[in-house]
Amino acid sequence: MISKRHSDAALAVCLKVLIALTAAFLLLPVLITVLMSFDSRDYFGAFPPPSLSTKWFDQFFQDDYLWSGFKTSMLLAFTASFVSTVIGSSAALAISRMPPWRRDAVTTVFLSPLMLPGVIIGFALVLFFSAANVLPTFWKLLVGHLLITTPFTVRMTLIGLAGIGGTLREAALSLGANERQAFFTIIFPLARNSIAAGAVFAFALSLDDFAISLFLSDVRTFTLPVALVSLMKSNFDLTLAAAAVFLLGLSVIILFVLDRLLGVEQAISNGIYEA
Repeated sequence: MISKRHSDAALAVCLKVLIALTAAFLLLPVLITVLMSFDSRDYFGAFPPPSLSTKWFDQFFQDDYLWSGFKTSMLLAFTASFVSTVIGSSAALAISRMPPWRRDAVTTVFLSPLMLPGVIIGFALVLFFSAANVLPTFWKLLVGHLLITTPFTVRMTLIGLAGIGGTLREAALSLGANERQAFFTIIFPLARNSIAAGAVFAFALSLDDFAISLFLSDVRTFTLPVALVSLMKSNFDLTLAAAAVFLLGLSVIILFVLDRLLGVEQAISNGIYEA
Protein backbone atom coordinates (compact mmCIF):
# COMPACT_ATOMS: atom_id res chain seq x y z
CA MET A 1 0.00 0.00 0.00
CA ILE A 2 2.84 2.36 0.91
CA SER A 3 4.74 1.58 -2.29
CA LYS A 4 1.58 2.20 -4.30
CA ARG A 5 1.17 5.59 -2.65
CA HIS A 6 4.79 6.44 -3.41
CA SER A 7 4.35 5.43 -7.04
CA ASP A 8 1.18 7.54 -7.29
CA ALA A 9 2.98 10.52 -5.78
CA ALA A 10 5.92 10.06 -8.17
CA LEU A 11 3.52 9.81 -11.10
CA ALA A 12 1.79 13.03 -9.99
CA VAL A 13 5.15 14.81 -9.77
CA CYS A 14 6.13 13.58 -13.24
CA LEU A 15 2.81 14.76 -14.61
CA LYS A 16 3.29 18.23 -13.11
CA VAL A 17 6.81 18.42 -14.53
CA LEU A 18 5.52 17.37 -17.94
CA ILE A 19 2.82 20.05 -17.81
CA ALA A 20 5.37 22.68 -16.78
CA LEU A 21 7.75 21.69 -19.59
CA THR A 22 4.91 21.75 -22.13
CA ALA A 23 3.80 25.18 -20.97
CA ALA A 24 7.39 26.46 -21.14
CA PHE A 25 7.78 25.00 -24.63
CA LEU A 26 4.63 26.78 -25.80
CA LEU A 27 5.22 30.10 -24.05
CA LEU A 28 8.98 30.50 -24.51
CA PRO A 29 8.80 31.68 -28.17
CA VAL A 30 6.09 34.17 -27.18
CA LEU A 31 8.15 35.55 -24.30
CA ILE A 32 11.24 35.87 -26.50
CA THR A 33 9.23 37.70 -29.16
CA VAL A 34 7.77 40.08 -26.58
CA LEU A 35 11.20 40.93 -25.17
CA MET A 36 12.79 41.36 -28.58
CA SER A 37 10.00 43.70 -29.68
CA PHE A 38 11.22 46.12 -26.98
CA ASP A 39 14.89 45.85 -28.02
CA SER A 40 16.55 49.28 -28.15
CA ARG A 41 19.18 48.24 -30.70
CA ASP A 42 18.92 49.32 -34.33
CA TYR A 43 19.57 45.80 -35.55
CA PHE A 44 18.51 42.25 -34.81
CA GLY A 45 21.00 41.20 -32.17
CA ALA A 46 21.54 38.40 -29.69
CA PHE A 47 19.05 37.61 -26.95
CA PRO A 48 18.44 39.08 -24.39
CA PRO A 49 18.36 42.75 -25.41
CA PRO A 50 20.72 45.01 -23.40
CA SER A 51 18.03 47.68 -22.90
CA LEU A 52 14.38 48.23 -23.70
CA SER A 53 12.61 50.74 -25.93
CA THR A 54 9.31 51.21 -27.78
CA LYS A 55 11.01 52.36 -30.99
CA TRP A 56 9.90 49.30 -32.97
CA PHE A 57 6.26 49.86 -32.01
CA ASP A 58 6.57 53.49 -33.10
CA GLN A 59 7.98 52.30 -36.41
CA PHE A 60 5.16 49.80 -36.81
CA PHE A 61 2.49 52.47 -36.32
CA GLN A 62 4.27 54.79 -38.75
CA ASP A 63 4.75 52.14 -41.44
CA ASP A 64 1.98 52.70 -44.00
CA TYR A 65 2.56 49.31 -45.60
CA LEU A 66 2.13 47.32 -42.37
CA TRP A 67 -0.68 49.53 -41.11
CA SER A 68 -2.60 49.05 -44.35
CA GLY A 69 -2.24 45.29 -43.99
CA PHE A 70 -3.35 45.50 -40.35
CA LYS A 71 -6.52 47.44 -41.21
CA THR A 72 -7.35 44.94 -43.95
CA SER A 73 -6.76 42.01 -41.58
CA MET A 74 -8.96 43.49 -38.86
CA LEU A 75 -11.82 44.33 -41.23
CA LEU A 76 -11.53 40.91 -42.82
CA ALA A 77 -11.42 39.10 -39.46
CA PHE A 78 -14.46 40.91 -38.07
CA THR A 79 -16.44 40.41 -41.28
CA ALA A 80 -15.45 36.75 -41.68
CA SER A 81 -16.19 35.92 -38.05
CA PHE A 82 -19.61 37.60 -38.20
CA VAL A 83 -20.68 36.07 -41.52
CA SER A 84 -19.31 32.62 -40.67
CA THR A 85 -21.07 32.73 -37.29
CA VAL A 86 -24.41 33.53 -38.93
CA ILE A 87 -23.92 30.84 -41.57
CA GLY A 88 -22.45 28.29 -39.19
CA SER A 89 -25.03 28.67 -36.43
CA SER A 90 -27.90 28.53 -38.95
CA ALA A 91 -26.44 25.45 -40.59
CA ALA A 92 -25.80 23.79 -37.23
CA LEU A 93 -29.39 24.41 -36.16
CA ALA A 94 -30.66 22.78 -39.35
CA ILE A 95 -28.19 19.89 -39.04
CA SER A 96 -29.20 19.20 -35.42
CA ARG A 97 -32.78 18.53 -36.55
CA MET A 98 -31.85 16.09 -39.31
CA PRO A 99 -32.03 12.30 -39.05
CA PRO A 100 -28.73 10.76 -37.87
CA TRP A 101 -27.70 9.35 -41.26
CA ARG A 102 -28.28 12.67 -43.03
CA ARG A 103 -26.81 14.71 -40.16
CA ASP A 104 -23.47 12.88 -40.35
CA ALA A 105 -23.22 13.33 -44.11
CA VAL A 106 -24.06 17.05 -44.07
CA THR A 107 -21.69 17.66 -41.13
CA THR A 108 -18.88 15.98 -43.06
CA VAL A 109 -19.54 18.29 -46.02
CA PHE A 110 -19.34 21.41 -43.84
CA LEU A 111 -16.20 20.23 -42.08
CA SER A 112 -14.45 19.05 -45.24
CA PRO A 113 -12.40 22.28 -45.75
CA LEU A 114 -10.52 21.42 -42.54
CA MET A 115 -9.08 18.37 -44.29
CA LEU A 116 -7.45 20.43 -47.05
CA PRO A 117 -4.23 22.46 -46.65
CA GLY A 118 -4.67 26.20 -46.99
CA VAL A 119 -2.30 26.20 -49.96
CA ILE A 120 -4.63 23.87 -51.88
CA ILE A 121 -7.68 26.00 -51.05
CA GLY A 122 -5.87 29.21 -52.03
CA PHE A 123 -4.64 27.75 -55.32
CA ALA A 124 -8.12 26.42 -56.16
CA LEU A 125 -9.65 29.83 -55.46
CA VAL A 126 -7.06 31.53 -57.67
CA LEU A 127 -8.03 29.25 -60.54
CA PHE A 128 -11.72 29.82 -59.89
CA PHE A 129 -11.50 33.61 -59.66
CA SER A 130 -9.22 33.81 -62.69
CA ALA A 131 -12.01 32.23 -64.72
CA ALA A 132 -14.66 34.47 -63.11
CA ASN A 133 -12.85 37.66 -62.16
CA VAL A 134 -15.87 39.63 -61.01
CA LEU A 135 -15.09 40.30 -57.33
CA PRO A 136 -12.80 42.91 -55.76
CA THR A 137 -9.77 41.55 -53.93
CA PHE A 138 -11.27 42.05 -50.47
CA TRP A 139 -14.30 39.97 -51.32
CA LYS A 140 -12.09 37.24 -52.73
CA LEU A 141 -10.19 37.20 -49.44
CA LEU A 142 -13.50 37.07 -47.58
CA VAL A 143 -14.65 34.04 -49.57
CA GLY A 144 -11.38 32.27 -48.84
CA HIS A 145 -11.54 33.04 -45.13
CA LEU A 146 -15.16 31.94 -44.90
CA LEU A 147 -14.16 28.54 -46.25
CA ILE A 148 -11.81 27.96 -43.31
CA THR A 149 -13.76 29.73 -40.55
CA THR A 150 -17.28 28.42 -41.17
CA PRO A 151 -16.39 24.79 -40.20
CA PHE A 152 -15.31 26.01 -36.76
CA THR A 153 -18.54 27.91 -36.16
CA VAL A 154 -20.58 24.93 -37.33
CA ARG A 155 -18.69 22.55 -35.07
CA MET A 156 -18.82 24.75 -31.96
CA THR A 157 -22.54 25.46 -32.41
CA LEU A 158 -23.27 21.75 -32.85
CA ILE A 159 -21.46 21.10 -29.56
CA GLY A 160 -23.68 23.63 -27.83
CA LEU A 161 -26.87 22.32 -29.43
CA ALA A 162 -26.00 18.73 -28.52
CA GLY A 163 -26.66 19.49 -24.86
CA ILE A 164 -30.05 21.10 -25.45
CA GLY A 165 -32.82 18.57 -25.36
CA GLY A 166 -35.48 18.67 -28.04
CA THR A 167 -38.13 18.60 -25.34
CA LEU A 168 -37.33 22.23 -24.45
CA ARG A 169 -38.24 23.39 -27.94
CA GLU A 170 -41.33 21.16 -28.03
CA ALA A 171 -42.46 22.52 -24.67
CA ALA A 172 -42.11 26.10 -25.92
CA LEU A 173 -44.10 25.27 -29.06
CA SER A 174 -46.80 23.54 -27.03
CA LEU A 175 -47.15 26.65 -24.87
CA GLY A 176 -47.94 28.80 -27.90
CA ALA A 177 -44.52 30.01 -29.05
CA ASN A 178 -43.63 29.90 -32.73
CA GLU A 179 -40.31 28.65 -34.11
CA ARG A 180 -38.72 32.09 -34.04
CA GLN A 181 -39.76 32.74 -30.44
CA ALA A 182 -38.61 29.28 -29.37
CA PHE A 183 -35.21 29.88 -30.92
CA PHE A 184 -34.56 33.32 -29.44
CA THR A 185 -36.01 32.59 -25.98
CA ILE A 186 -34.88 28.98 -25.43
CA ILE A 187 -32.27 27.69 -27.87
CA PHE A 188 -30.12 30.75 -28.47
CA PRO A 189 -29.63 31.73 -24.78
CA LEU A 190 -28.47 28.18 -24.00
CA ALA A 191 -26.20 27.86 -27.04
CA ARG A 192 -24.84 31.42 -27.20
CA ASN A 193 -21.61 30.56 -25.37
CA SER A 194 -20.73 27.92 -27.94
CA ILE A 195 -21.72 30.27 -30.76
CA ALA A 196 -19.49 32.98 -29.27
CA ALA A 197 -16.63 30.50 -28.91
CA GLY A 198 -16.97 29.61 -32.59
CA ALA A 199 -16.86 33.32 -33.47
CA VAL A 200 -13.66 33.75 -31.44
CA PHE A 201 -12.01 30.81 -33.20
CA ALA A 202 -13.13 32.20 -36.56
CA PHE A 203 -11.73 35.65 -35.74
CA ALA A 204 -8.37 34.26 -34.62
CA LEU A 205 -8.08 31.94 -37.61
CA SER A 206 -8.92 34.70 -40.09
CA LEU A 207 -6.49 37.12 -38.46
CA ASP A 208 -3.68 34.56 -38.55
CA ASP A 209 -4.25 33.09 -42.02
CA PHE A 210 -1.38 33.38 -44.47
CA ALA A 211 -1.64 30.58 -47.05
CA ILE A 212 -5.00 31.54 -48.54
CA SER A 213 -4.38 35.28 -48.19
CA LEU A 214 -1.09 34.98 -50.07
CA PHE A 215 -2.85 33.60 -53.15
CA LEU A 216 -5.73 36.08 -53.11
CA SER A 217 -3.95 39.34 -52.16
CA ASP A 218 -2.70 41.95 -54.61
CA VAL A 219 -0.47 45.01 -54.34
CA ARG A 220 -3.30 47.18 -53.01
CA THR A 221 -5.26 44.81 -50.79
CA PHE A 222 -3.28 42.46 -48.55
CA THR A 223 -3.37 41.19 -44.99
CA LEU A 224 -0.86 41.81 -42.23
CA PRO A 225 0.60 38.25 -42.30
CA VAL A 226 1.29 38.68 -46.03
CA ALA A 227 2.91 42.07 -45.38
CA LEU A 228 5.06 40.64 -42.59
CA VAL A 229 6.35 37.78 -44.72
CA SER A 230 7.05 40.21 -47.55
CA LEU A 231 9.12 42.39 -45.20
CA MET A 232 10.98 39.35 -43.89
CA LYS A 233 12.32 38.80 -47.38
CA SER A 234 13.27 42.41 -48.08
CA ASN A 235 13.96 44.20 -44.79
CA PHE A 236 14.12 41.94 -41.74
CA ASP A 237 14.01 43.95 -38.51
CA LEU A 238 12.22 43.92 -35.17
CA THR A 239 9.22 45.79 -36.52
CA LEU A 240 7.96 42.29 -37.29
CA ALA A 241 8.19 41.35 -33.61
CA ALA A 242 6.39 44.55 -32.60
CA ALA A 243 3.58 43.81 -35.06
CA ALA A 244 3.28 40.24 -33.76
CA VAL A 245 3.13 41.41 -30.14
CA PHE A 246 0.56 44.05 -31.03
CA LEU A 247 -1.67 41.41 -32.66
CA LEU A 248 -1.18 39.11 -29.67
CA GLY A 249 -2.19 41.82 -27.23
CA LEU A 250 -5.20 42.78 -29.33
CA SER A 251 -6.36 39.16 -29.51
CA VAL A 252 -6.02 38.77 -25.74
CA ILE A 253 -8.04 41.94 -25.13
CA ILE A 254 -10.82 40.85 -27.50
CA LEU A 255 -10.94 37.38 -25.94
CA PHE A 256 -11.06 38.87 -22.43
CA VAL A 257 -13.91 41.24 -23.34
CA LEU A 258 -15.93 38.46 -24.96
CA ASP A 259 -15.31 36.20 -22.00
CA ARG A 260 -16.57 38.86 -19.59
CA LEU A 261 -19.65 39.49 -21.73
CA LEU A 262 -20.54 35.99 -22.91
CA GLY A 263 -18.55 33.53 -20.85
CA VAL A 264 -16.43 32.23 -23.73
CA GLU A 265 -14.02 30.48 -21.36
CA GLN A 266 -16.86 28.38 -19.97
CA ALA A 267 -18.04 27.52 -23.47
CA ILE A 268 -14.56 26.46 -24.58
CA SER A 269 -13.83 24.45 -21.45
CA ASN A 270 -17.22 22.78 -20.99
CA GLY A 271 -18.41 22.76 -24.58
CA ILE A 272 -21.90 21.40 -23.94
CA TYR A 273 -24.68 23.03 -22.01
CA GLU A 274 -25.67 20.75 -19.19
CA ALA A 275 -29.36 20.86 -18.40
